[in-house]
Amino acid sequence: MGKKFHFARLVLLAAFLLAGCGNRTAQRPAGAPAPAADAGERLPYAPDIDPADFVATIDNPYMPLTPGVTRVYESTTGEGLERIEVTVLDETRVVMGVAAAVVRDTVTLDGQLIEDTLDWYAQDKEGNVWYFGEAVDNYVNGELANHDGSWEAGVDGALPGIIMVADPLAHAGETYRQEYYAGEAEDMGKVVGPAGPLIVPYGEFQDVLQTEDWTPLEAGSTEFKYYALGVGLIREVKPSTGQTSELVDMLSE
Repeated sequence: MGKKFHFARLVLLAAFLLAGCGNRTAQRPAGAPAPAADAGERLPYAPDIDPADFVATIDNPYMPLTPGVTRVYESTTGEGLERIEVTVLDETRVVMGVAAAVVRDTVTLDGQLIEDTLDWYAQDKEGNVWYFGEAVDNYVNGELANHDGSWEAGVDGALPGIIMVADPLAHAGETYRQEYYAGEAEDMGKVVGPAGPLIVPYGEFQDVLQTEDWTPLEAGSTEFKYYALGVGLIREVKPSTGQTSELVDMLSE
């Protein structure tokens, strides 16, 4: 392949540049995760995206995206029962020259559609899964209301981020950008470590990875996510509200 991302080395180099730059702005190496949101100074984010560095299949052990598979999640909220269906479609969308997998994410509240989103993901040769954007349809009382939250890498300065690291347990505590559209989509992530065994309605899992996700754009946005080896996301918890979403079913065409 052309370049290599070398996740850990790039994190260390970014931290070194941050510590030594004073009031100056330092350029981070291509593909480097961003510093923590409270680092005091933001370094420029400029991942070097080369379509030749990406593969056709997303088989990261903690985030496998197989066409035809639907994951179903449920959460009891103050407004009612929220049901989320995440389906990997058998189609791609070219974003920044990369053929990204299309994943449809629908959210209903007590049976009524409130969100219908198409997300775009691609995996590089090292196994990192990148997030290239989303097309969002938001509904109010069954009617299309707006497209708030939509963004596409390569458009209006937006850039992709890493949603799942190739070898996450080797990078516990390292912060990385999951997406970047200034002022609109700036989600960050950090690997916490192993968290198994864990029981959800769909079953019991031994090999579980915990991550911490947040956005500097919203106070109290921290979420803890749990990924089962070979399955993907099985639980999501928002500490500020206690709201929990869990995997209740997996369907295959």
